[in-house]
Amino acid sequence: MEMRGRKMMMVMVMMMVFTVVVRGNEYEYDDPLSFSYYHGSCPELESIIHHKVHQWLKNDSTLAPALMRLHFHDCVVRGCDASILLNHQGSERSAAASKTLRGFELIDDIKAEVEKRCPKTVSCADILTAAARDATVAVGGPFWMVPYGRKDGRISVAKEAEYVPMGHERITDLIELFQSKGLNVLDLVVLSGAHTIGRSSCESLQYRLFNYKGTRKPDPSIDPNYLNFLRRKCRWASEYVELDAVTPKAFDVQYYKNLQKKMGLLSTDQMLYSDSRTASLVSAFASQSAVFHHQFAASMLKLGKIQDYLADDQHSEIRLNCNCVN
Repeated sequence: MEMRGRKMMMVMVMMMVFTVVVRGNEYEYDDPLSFSYYHGSCPELESIIHHKVHQWLKNDSTLAPALMRLHFHDCVVRGCDASILLNHQGSERSAAASKTLRGFELIDDIKAEVEKRCPKTVSCADILTAAARDATVAVGGPFWMVPYGRKDGRISVAKEAEYVPMGHERITDLIELFQSKGLNVLDLVVLSGAHTIGRSSCESLQYRLFNYKGTRKPDPSIDPNYLNFLRRKCRWASEYVELDAVTPKAFDVQYYKNLQKKMGLLSTDQMLYSDSRTASLVSAFASQSAVFHHQFAASMLKLGKIQDYLADDQHSEIRLNCNCVN
């Protein structure tokens, strides 16, 4: 009976996933973004971005997850407005939460080339969104069409970067954050799957290894063998460790399988499998690679559409240089 009940739960989860995928574009009718936005003004845009991303990834493949993370950090604060790229004292980029972000130079390189071909036309926000898509595809992830027409924000505040999850929040906190951005529990679980590639600083997880909640003991939810591995890898806070210890360079569902084996690197990763609101989705994706890929594309599309509708023309523009306002 227990097995039958588990199978029924999986079927219900699959139905929910497919419903969201199929109906995921409903909000597009009122969307100011458009797939044809640059067809007339900058028809070579996607070709330029694709070429530059592949050129840089050929020299440094770790830039792929870095671009995905940079895009997420941008969209969670003030919407997808490239405010994370502004490089001045007191900006999001200068915040402690942003100190390990990478990929800025690649975006600058793309922007410089785009300005040569289509001056004063393409926003840095659109470039970052498309670059994150191309980086995902380059490492074996799904393709999705990117709608364009985002504007670049003129405001960037370091304190607001604290809204971005850092790996030690409660699941309730994450759900509430995602809901405030128009995303749901399904989006939370599937976008967390981006941790199938990339690295984390040891500084962000040492408390789990040596002094969990002030006990001077490790987090009991970590598999003992995995704990030993992490303690060897993270003797120093300045070191880095792969988010997925099994297939760190493959965009696959191993991340979810790791959670089932108590091998989630970040506390927020592992809690996805222990929380009743998200555990069934973890199990579903662990056994359904095609569904994960399909839903990842749908959720990334939603992420890229987050806009700060309080921003008016006075607070947005098409930046000529992604690092500073015009």
